[in-house]
Amino acid sequence: MSQLLRVQNFVVSEDGFGAGEGQTLERPFGNADPAAMMSWAGATASWPNRVDPGGTRGLDDYFTRDFRNNIGAEIMGRNKFGPIRGDWIDHDWKGWWGEDPPFRTPVFVLTHFPRPSFTLSDTTFHFVNGEPSQVLQQAKDAADGKDVRLGGGVMTVRQFLEADLVDTLHVVVAPVTIDKGERLWDGPEDLTDRYHLDSVPSPSGVTHLLFWRR
Repeated sequence: MSQLLRVQNFVVSEDGFGAGEGQTLERPFGNADPAAMMSWAGATASWPNRVDPGGTRGLDDYFTRDFRNNIGAEIMGRNKFGPIRGDWIDHDWKGWWGEDPPFRTPVFVLTHFPRPSFTLSDTTFHFVNGEPSQVLQQAKDAADGKDVRLGGGVMTVRQFLEADLVDTLHVVVAPVTIDKGERLWDGPEDLTDRYHLDSVPSPSGVTHLLFWRR
C-alpha cells in the first residue's frame, strides 16, 4: 500500500488566508485571531487539550479525532515551528508546544539553517534543507509505512502543491476574514484541475473541503 502525503485540518479564512501578518512568539497567527480560526476544533469532544468533560460530537469531532490516524511523520515549515528567523541562536526554545508536543511522530522542519535534532516526549524534531521530494522521502522513510502529514504553514503547503506531491487535502474554511497575510488560494477552484472536491458545511459554521487526486 502506498504512503500518502496528507494535509489535515488546515484552516483558512473565507478570503483564503491561513495566517495573518506580524507573527510573534505571543501571536502565532499574526494579526489573525486563533480562537476565531480554531474554535470549531476546540469545541469538540476529541480536542486533545480539553480539560473538562463534554464537547461536541459529529462532523467536526470526526476530523479532530482523525488527526493522528495512520500518520507516521509530519513535515512543517519553519514558521509553523516558531517565529525565529535566520540562524538558530536560542536552542533552548523548542517550539510552541511545550514539553509534550501533539505530533507523536518524527517531525521534519524545513529550514536553510542547520540545527541538531532533539526529542520532546514522543516527538523528535529534525531540521532539514532540501527539495520537497527529498524531504518527503526522508519523512516516508521515518514513517514506518504510515502516511505523512503536511502540517503547514501556508507557504509550505503551496510549495508541495506546486511540486505535485500532495495526495489529499482537508481544508477547513472558517467564517472570518483576515484581509492580509499568508494566502493559500484565491478560492478552492484553484485546485480542481488536479483534484476532486467535496464541500461539507458543519453546524459550527465552518465548511470542510475535501480534495483527492483525479
